[in-house]
Amino acid sequence: MKIAGIIAEYDPFHNGHAAQIRMLRQQGARQVVVCMSSGAVQRGAVPLLPEWTRTRAALLSGADLVLALPAPYACAGAEAFGAAGVRLLTAVGCDTLAFGAEEPDGERLMQAAGLLQGPALRAELRARLDTGMTFAAARAAAAEALCPGAGALLARPNNILGIEYCKAILAQHSPLRPLALPRLGADHNGQTPGRTGQTVIASASYLRTLVRQQGVEALGPYLPAAVLDLYREAAGAGELSDPARFDLALLALLRSRTPEELARVRGLSEGLEHRLASAIRTATSAGNLYETMKTKRYPHARLRRLALDAALGCNRDALPELPPYLHVLGARRSALPLLKEARLPASTSLATLARQGEDCAAVAALHSKMVDFSLLCREKILPMGLAFTAKPVLL
Repeated sequence: MKIAGIIAEYDPFHNGHAAQIRMLRQQGARQVVVCMSSGAVQRGAVPLLPEWTRTRAALLSGADLVLALPAPYACAGAEAFGAAGVRLLTAVGCDTLAFGAEEPDGERLMQAAGLLQGPALRAELRARLDTGMTFAAARAAAAEALCPGAGALLARPNNILGIEYCKAILAQHSPLRPLALPRLGADHNGQTPGRTGQTVIASASYLRTLVRQQGVEALGPYLPAAVLDLYREAAGAGELSDPARFDLALLALLRSRTPEELARVRGLSEGLEHRLASAIRTATSAGNLYETMKTKRYPHARLRRLALDAALGCNRDALPELPPYLHVLGARRSALPLLKEARLPASTSLATLARQGEDCAAVAALHSKMVDFSLLCREKILPMGLAFTAKPVLL
């Protein structure tokens, strides 16, 4: 292993993330590249802290290069999210993709990925979807029917994402080798912190709740010291996201959308556009909107992503399937030579990348729009255009 890649949100960066980077160093990684969600996160929300703060936290904790996972791909389902990250890490020259998983056997996860891409799964999956099962449950049941044990793998959240990474590696014929690392301390979305030796580790969802209830100082036991100092500074500057502002901005944009505009939003099908249009008329908060839209068929995270896509005009066929450039958010100067051999246009300047072709321009424009939205949802509202004008973090 020479160059290890990580696909992450770091929302927020914590002890578990720092431990993962240390594990990669211990296993021989010379450089660690992070592909990090920018402007939006997969649960259909804005990150707790903006890109530049999360980038600095990663670099201070041992990462060498941080690339943006552009917002339209960051706010997407596991399959599209994973495929975009694999594309970017492959293009920058990584040979290993590391991720936390409940099943720390990359080969087993790769076998499950092959099963999910095979033709035999489709009929099994369709039969279960027709009974009203959610996609995730139907897929796990179909996989279990074809290969006993595969369903259990697909029942755990980190395994699911790891398998999506493996699917993308196979589909893109990427040379990346999957490296499944045991998840330390706390479960994904777990609300009980755990310990690894003397290190206390909590899930990112637990830490986001903790910040809302008690403020940044309460994060002390769960963050590297340098990152805690960084977050204190960010909180003092008003960089924390504000849920009330998110609700207001989201609903204001959604109320301005016409039925024709809603019908073009990616992922809206099977009548969901009508449920969304109806919910918009009465919703008084984002949470109320999601509850009004809820059905047994669709998980909450998908509804949140659909709502954010609808608000920001992320339409089907508006973007290339995979990101077309490498936008550098930050780096150690020693890692910058990696960009010379990159297989996609690479720059610290989004404006430069936007001039590299129609696909690049389309992704950059929507990414900037989503970043602008995220900056409107902070305790201190920040100006538009920072996706283009913010300087990279260099150490």
